[in-house]
Parts: sequence; structure tokens; C-alpha cells
Amino acid sequence: MNIKEQIFEKISEYDTIIIHRHQRPDPDAVGSQMGLGHLIRATFPNKKVYCVGKQYKSFAWLGETDEVSDEDYKDALVIVCDTANQPRVDDNRFNQGKYLIKIDHHPNDDEFGNLMWVNPEASSVSEMIYDLYAANALMKLSDDGARDLYAGIVGDTGRFKYPSTSSHTFKVASGLTKFDFSLNEIAQREDEIDVPLAHLAAYVYQNLKISESGAAYIILTNEIVEKLKLGDDSTSSVVPLPGNIGSVVDWAIFVQQKEGDYRIRLRSKGPSINELAKQHNGGGHALASGAVAKDENEIKQVVAELDQLTKEYNKKGKN
Repeated sequence: MNIKEQIFEKISEYDTIIIHRHQRPDPDAVGSQMGLGHLIRATFPNKKVYCVGKQYKSFAWLGETDEVSDEDYKDALVIVCDTANQPRVDDNRFNQGKYLIKIDHHPNDDEFGNLMWVNPEASSVSEMIYDLYAANALMKLSDDGARDLYAGIVGDTGRFKYPSTSSHTFKVASGLTKFDFSLNEIAQREDEIDVPLAHLAAYVYQNLKISESGAAYIILTNEIVEKLKLGDDSTSSVVPLPGNIGSVVDWAIFVQQKEGDYRIRLRSKGPSINELAKQHNGGGHALASGAVAKDENEIKQVVAELDQLTKEYNKKGKN
């Protein structure tokens, strides 16, 4: 029995299923979570299916999270989507169910759950959820579920331009477009920004520091974020912006948290940056990772390490 068959068997077995995703979600985290919820509900109408975690207004169009009591977890199957590390799971009750499944496409550095389906070659967990659906003729997917999965794939592939995009990704996307939802609406939703975000984008371009090696960084303090009337969840849309500059090879965006430390979003056009992320309480993909800096001294350390990493990458390229 392969992994997808095992997951289907567990879904069939439980009457209550609770689906989690990671904190401060992106379109794939929400899309895979909500898409899986729709998939299970359409296939098993009598099951209780909940999607939990903090609700963000910007993702309300993909679905809204549910309120779940501690009692609901006692005999529940819990599925965690798109979350590499346990501390990043939104709602720490994820380990209070009767059985736990991890579905993820990040490197499996933190192995957790009774059953794990981890595929780092997948463009997104949304792509994997479609594969779960396609592998079993008994499973049914609604139009809303297909929309959510498509949105997740679009988000995590950067509109199909990131290296994780494969021929299989396009095959999955093609399969999803056969359902009744608006591709244009998804494109507009994911590209849309409001005036504060436009101001933030301008601030990033105006204040981005770029070293001779091509390593770039910017620090977004609480003062700056508050001045622009932004919450931390709103800063994610500017993460790809430095990559539009030709001379930038890789970059770090430091976002100060209310507690005073800094969330780090690391991106790269070539150098592998996930090992650097691991050295600073993080991890992720080779070209897209996250980490944490406790103070300004650690920020300087990360910037220096990123610059050195970029220099070594450039030297290898010239040789």
C-alpha cells in the first residue's frame, strides 16, 4: 500500500478530521489546507472536517477557519499541511488528536506524525493534494476545492516561474482548470495590493542594500511597519521584489516582531540558502527559506554570512 492509499485509508477510518497549516500562511498553506478540507467533505459528506488556525482577511476568499474545542481532538485524525517544523504549526493542539499525518514539500528536517508524506520535489502541497485526489477514483473534488488548490500552486510557484515548477505541475494545473472557477480572479487576487502595500514596495526598492556580490537585504522595523499601517502578515507580498533587480543574486528581508526579534525571509536565484537558515532557527527550500534573528547583532551576522555565501557562489561560477 503506497502513501496516498494509506492516507485515504486513515481519512476513511475517522469521523472527525482537523486540518492545520503553518503560522503566517501563504497561498499554498491556505490553499492546500482548505482544498484538502473540500476534498474530504465532497468525498465523505457525513464526516466532521475542520480547518483551524488564525484567520487572515487577505485569505478569506479561499475559505475561513473553524473554531474547534479541545474535546474535538480526542478521537480525531489531525493532518498538518505545508509545515516543515512543529514550532511553526498554527495552533499547538495539532498533537492532541488520536492520529497525526504530515503532508509537506519542504526538506524533512523535523520528522513528526504517525504517518508522513513528504515530497520536496513537489512545487507545493496543493499539488500533492491534487495527486491524492487523482490517485483514487473514489475521491471527489468540488469547484471550490479545485480553486483553492490552483491558488496554492500559483502562489508557491511564483506564477509558474520558480524552479520547483515541473511538467507535472502544469499537468496538475491543467487538470484543475477543468473545474468551474475563474483563473482570472485568482490571478487578480494574488497580484492585488492596496495603497499601504504599494508604499511598502516603494520603501523596499528605495532602501534595499545590495553588496558587490549581489547579496541584498532590508530591515523592516516595527516603527516602519506601523507607520505604513501594515501588519506582519502583509509584508509577505514584497518578498519577491528584490529578485526583480538584475544584480541581486540572493536576499534577506528582516521583519521585526512585536516581541523584538526578527523574522527572516530568505530567497535566492542560485545559491542554496537553507543551510544558512538552519543556523538561525529556520529552514526551508534551497532557494526559499525562513529563519529568525534575535537582535541587530544576529542580523549583521546573517548579512555577512549571506554575502560570503554569495561570493563563494560567484567564484564557483567564474571557475
